[in-house]
Amino acid sequence: MRTLVLLALVGFGAQLVDGSLGMAYGVTSTTLLLTVGLSPAMTSATVHLAEIGTTLASGAAHWKFGNVDWKVVRRIGIPGAIGAFLGATVLSNLSTEVAQPLMAIILLCLGAYVLSRFTLRGLPQRKDTTPLRRRFLMPLGVVAGFMDATGGGGWGPVGTPALLASGKIEPRKVIGSIDTSEFLVAVAASVGFLIGIGTEGISLTWVLALLAGGLVAAPIAAFLVRIVPPRLLGSIVGGFIILTNARTLLTSDLIGLAGTPLYVVYGVIIAVWAAAVAWSVRAVLREKHTDAEAPHTPDTAPGDEPEREQAAARG
Repeated sequence: MRTLVLLALVGFGAQLVDGSLGMAYGVTSTTLLLTVGLSPAMTSATVHLAEIGTTLASGAAHWKFGNVDWKVVRRIGIPGAIGAFLGATVLSNLSTEVAQPLMAIILLCLGAYVLSRFTLRGLPQRKDTTPLRRRFLMPLGVVAGFMDATGGGGWGPVGTPALLASGKIEPRKVIGSIDTSEFLVAVAASVGFLIGIGTEGISLTWVLALLAGGLVAAPIAAFLVRIVPPRLLGSIVGGFIILTNARTLLTSDLIGLAGTPLYVVYGVIIAVWAAAVAWSVRAVLREKHTDAEAPHTPDTAPGDEPEREQAAARG
């Protein structure tokens, strides 16, 4: 019973983070399931089965709060589902040890870009309102879906920073669109796992426990992402991307950092992240103060002066 309660709490926390930042449900849940001895394939299958329900609820909540760009969902979700199905069917024979450090470097660079861009400049003010193109979204979806299925998580960490870095869609809609399209990824990955490994070893009780916690958190996260200022949200997401992928890179065979030096690096990253978030908070408060002190719009618009003068002359 205690295990089920713990799983429900993990599902709640993972979905709260995922629904607010557009990532980390799979990573958080997968980490817990691996620690109790589940194989990678069984772990990823369990998480993705739970995600069918959590992503459906999260997508509905984001849609209700206006956080979804449906063109982006279609253009990235369908290729993502294809990539997830392929990743699920070849997981048992695939090694991601070489790909993980390389992907971590790419995501680390994207995270640094997002953090600096939103912290220093806030929401990008773009003149180019052209939508994100298929030639960008389709390969992104395939790669993100494949990584998600093979690693038990990766749809958000790959998709969210790439869409944020494009500057063509505001942060809350990036998160809402990524969370909504993840439903297609979860369904495709689950089908691939059921074909590849069957249902033996998959605990339906564990799936339902993760699902229950995620269903409670989904509408809360969708509401939070709507009210959090984009500048602050971008700083939070950017720092989270950096911290997550720095850990993957630093502990990989490529660098192999451990012990005190590793925690020192973590401390520096967290300190910079906290400073960036504090900077964004001050910037948001300063902008609100400036808006509050701005002069009110006069009752008569500038174009109405001639009519007012004519009326006065007639009087």
